[in-house]
Amino acid sequence: MRDLAVIVPSRGRPTAIVELAAAFEATQAAAHLIVGVDLDDPALPGYRAAEDALPDVEFVYGPRERLGPTLNRISAEAAQSYWAVGFMGDDHRPRTPGWDATMVAALRRLGTGVVYGNDLLQGAALPTAVVMTSDIVQVLGWMVPPGMIHMYLDNFWKTLGEGIDRLRYLPDVVIEHMHPVAGKAAWDDRYREVNAQDVYTHDRRVFRAYLAERFETDCARINLLCGSVNHGPAHARPAEPEPGRL
Repeated sequence: MRDLAVIVPSRGRPTAIVELAAAFEATQAAAHLIVGVDLDDPALPGYRAAEDALPDVEFVYGPRERLGPTLNRISAEAAQSYWAVGFMGDDHRPRTPGWDATMVAALRRLGTGVVYGNDLLQGAALPTAVVMTSDIVQVLGWMVPPGMIHMYLDNFWKTLGEGIDRLRYLPDVVIEHMHPVAGKAAWDDRYREVNAQDVYTHDRRVFRAYLAERFETDCARINLLCGSVNHGPAHARPAEPEPGRL
């Protein structure tokens, strides 16, 4: 089984994928990059051209589902072939040489768990880019709670890692988030769409309902089925930070 697949749902930004692939190459990453593309994307020809130019990058095409459902669809399949799966936005850029090997090594030490690096924006507060062992996806059947669109995904990953007592932050592994909030990108239509108040409201509601109804049971399932039975009950849930504006 191969080590790590990093899934990047993308829309309207084929040039960002070219830049991200270049960042993988510049940091000597062995991780397999999988890009999720909407078949109705007006920028589809650009993705097709990027696919031709990037033979080592896998492009997965499907109906538009938004970030959360696309990530769940692709991760469920990738978890069968890779020991770990990860997420980055198309506006993340790994900067640390061998970042993927370092993150996989941290996961190996955990056995089962969640690892994230420093995005130079949220830092330790939230994993806006994340890797986790595939057994988590296999047990739950998804990488983020069904129904979540875009926001609060990073809140979920951190809360889950804390809940199973298997979360590691690697401050020296830089995966820079080139986000408008950090002044590193312009507010385009895509950013405005996903940061709209109705998305915040919807995803906050779904996330809170998940915490109330499923979280402790899912932590127990992971601990039981993935050899974490000695870690005891799930930790108390922390105060909810603002989502990381993925």
